[in-house]
Amino acid sequence: MTDRVPVDEAVAGYVRFYQELRPETVARLDRLAVPDVHFKDPFNEFRSRDRMKQVFLSMFQRVEQPRFIVRDHAVSGQTAYLRWGFSFRARRQPQPWTIEGMSEVRFDHAGQVVSHVDHWDAAGQLYERLPVLGWLMAVLRRRLAD
Repeated sequence: MTDRVPVDEAVAGYVRFYQELRPETVARLDRLAVPDVHFKDPFNEFRSRDRMKQVFLSMFQRVEQPRFIVRDHAVSGQTAYLRWGFSFRARRQPQPWTIEGMSEVRFDHAGQVVSHVDHWDAAGQLYERLPVLGWLMAVLRRRLAD
């Protein structure tokens, strides 16, 4: 039988993992999440710790200087709500970007992540900043507002 890990302790370890995330630290996820962890963000939904690690490794290939800063968190039962900022530099664009979001992270009684669901506005924080797609999104937004 696995010892019960206080959820606050599990949350602290997971927050540390995110804030220290680098290609060489992605493997720490093996200790922090169950093999069939449920992961969902605006682009992905799956049940796999290995795929989750691939998402992180892919992030380091697609953007420069990615960094998560967990600004605040709250815990209710076995669930933590993490408010974060994700900063990075897009390739071929000099200005840094920051995306603000929230993650709903559920832990089992052993302190491992069983579900991680990200909530953030992909349209307003990402798509609208892309040259052609941004223009189209602005047009659609104006038409829907009328």
